[in-house]
Amino acid sequence: MKKILLFFAFCVGLMAADATIEVVNRGLVLPRILVQDATTNFANTTLKDRFFKLLAGDLKVGSSFEVIEERDIVEGYDGNFRTELVKSKAPEFVLRYGIESQSGGLSFKVKLISVKDGKIKFEKSYAQKDLGKWPFLAHRGVADIARALNLSPIEWMDKSIVISQYTTPGKSNIIIADYTLTYQKVVLSGGFNVFPKWANAEQSAFYYTSYVKGVPTLFKFDLSNGKKTRITSSGGMIVASDVSQDGNKLLLTMAPDDQSDIFIYDIRSGEKTRITDFKGIDVNGNFVDNDTGVVFVSDRLGYPNIFKTSVNGGAVEQMVYHGKNNNSVSTYQNYVVYSSRESVGATKTFNLYLISTKSDYIRQLTANGVNTYPRFSSDGGSIVFIKNAGGESAVGIIRVNENKSFQFPLRIGKLQSIDW
Repeated sequence: MKKILLFFAFCVGLMAADATIEVVNRGLVLPRILVQDATTNFANTTLKDRFFKLLAGDLKVGSSFEVIEERDIVEGYDGNFRTELVKSKAPEFVLRYGIESQSGGLSFKVKLISVKDGKIKFEKSYAQKDLGKWPFLAHRGVADIARALNLSPIEWMDKSIVISQYTTPGKSNIIIADYTLTYQKVVLSGGFNVFPKWANAEQSAFYYTSYVKGVPTLFKFDLSNGKKTRITSSGGMIVASDVSQDGNKLLLTMAPDDQSDIFIYDIRSGEKTRITDFKGIDVNGNFVDNDTGVVFVSDRLGYPNIFKTSVNGGAVEQMVYHGKNNNSVSTYQNYVVYSSRESVGATKTFNLYLISTKSDYIRQLTANGVNTYPRFSSDGGSIVFIKNAGGESAVGIIRVNENKSFQFPLRIGKLQSIDW
């Protein structure tokens, strides 16, 4: 347990920060969009209001439109869209939608209308049998609109995130949620369940670390049937930090000899191969460069920093040359995002930076607060991260190309780790 707690401190480094929604940059002039709520005969007014706010929020996070803040409530889905609000606000697009109760679940229909010529640019209907998952209807609709119009891809909106959430000392839950944390479902509770990592692109299963008779053990949890499968264990600690593109290999942090090193675990054969062998701390390995390299965190310089080696081990290359606490990392293709501790006067902050393994490219992604545990989206265009604020945690989303950032607070408990 002590080694696991040391791992927390080393590669997560959570501190206090704001948990608010913010937009970093509004530099581009975007087409204006007005949202029209055409829902009728829907008794649950609270859900109706929440759906509108979530849908408008998805459009903002998508970063392809300037969302007009006012809500335009109309009587019919197929009626004239040129309302008084449309005439006064002069949007380029109208998004008209309606929701309806259906067999214990919810249905959702939506269309995007060009105000200039009245043509429908997109229209589709959706249904969700599990009412609790209603946020994914809005996410799916906005993601489909972006795809249909060839806008910046946001398929990740329809993906789930998996979270380890502290509850009481020595106890933590694993939760499946949407990216805004509006939907949350506890799938594992009781015991110390930490460091969940999606097992595949379909998000049908995840790996996590727990304890069996005091021994850190890696499990795989199948969401389709709730089955837990033991993968392997190790004295000291064991954490799955990344999965290969084909899903057949894991990068593990293990400490079989009282020191943490990076190992590759072959799921089919059960064979473990040591990648690093350092008399110190090597943790948080991530595949990079089409699974030919491994980026990881190490204290080889006397403080946490980012390094790279081959999947076959061997020579180690320093990746970062600033900061004295670069303690969490994620990768996408040849890009690396990491968290770096900095001082602004007497204030200690953690900011996120983006670098490339192919050049000297470096870009600062955040400017203030404490931003840790970054994770790339499946398309690499967005980054999810954790903000922690004295008793509260938040999930942050950075839209990399759009240079915008949003935060969504978790009201209960603290986030320990997250995967997207």
